[in-house]
Amino acid sequence: MTDSEELAGRFEEHRGHLKAVAYRMLGSLAEAEDAVQEAWLRLGRAEADDIRNLGGWLTTVTGRVCLDVLRSRTARREEPMGDAFVPDPVLRPLSHIDPAEEVLHADAVGLALLVVLENLEPAERLAFVLHDMFAVPFDDIAPIVERSAAATRQLASRARRRVRGATPAAEPDLGRQKEVLDAFLAASRAGDFEALLALLHPDVVLRADSGALVRGAAASKAVQGAKRVAEQALMFARFAQSAELVLVNGSVGVVNAPGGHVQSVMGVTIADGRITGMYILADPERLERLEAPPSHR
Repeated sequence: MTDSEELAGRFEEHRGHLKAVAYRMLGSLAEAEDAVQEAWLRLGRAEADDIRNLGGWLTTVTGRVCLDVLRSRTARREEPMGDAFVPDPVLRPLSHIDPAEEVLHADAVGLALLVVLENLEPAERLAFVLHDMFAVPFDDIAPIVERSAAATRQLASRARRRVRGATPAAEPDLGRQKEVLDAFLAASRAGDFEALLALLHPDVVLRADSGALVRGAAASKAVQGAKRVAEQALMFARFAQSAELVLVNGSVGVVNAPGGHVQSVMGVTIADGRITGMYILADPERLERLEAPPSHR
């Protein structure tokens, strides 16, 4: 085995971890892949023999790449991120999943949390993700954000407060999640408005991200309140006919993928038996890059 083959093998051992870091940082599967690839290219230009902790080095490099991407996004964006934005979901079949293993899965970070992370400043997001999610020491994060370790600690602390204040409580039990979503789909298919209301929290928030090109009733929107969300569910009840339950970012969600072609994905947050948040991605361009779970292909 050549030195380059050995280095490639060592890099592959860390690829899953690096993708998890990049996905949490960027909320985009495609950009996460690009960030990991850039980390590989930078490793190729470095003196690999001088790197004592390859995993730590790759994690901080990936973080630096992601920070550059976030800053570039902020500079390009003429308007703030819309209330309807939904990050890329990670889909898996609902069957053959051990909940204990799912909690440990690198990508099992909820859409609700990713939405909150989108509203952090780039440096705050980096400090929070690397320290709170991956236990990277502040001394290692500080050079990336070009601040002292103490100032970096403050970044993470500020981000932590915002995350705690904005992230809704969620039902952790997959079985209970499934019961609620089964009932929601049944009510949608039956056109049962009262049953839908009973399953929705009074202050439920719906985010539907259809991208910039979709117009009309299916356009991107943010809707709050059980009555308005139930009306939306009935308006698009035809999609419930072909909808099936899957794991969306580690929680039970819904995919509409006739013939294996993903047309929409819905993640939810559930608390006390009612849906408190709905996150629908229906952007055709972004959905084309998503793979349907094996049972839907």
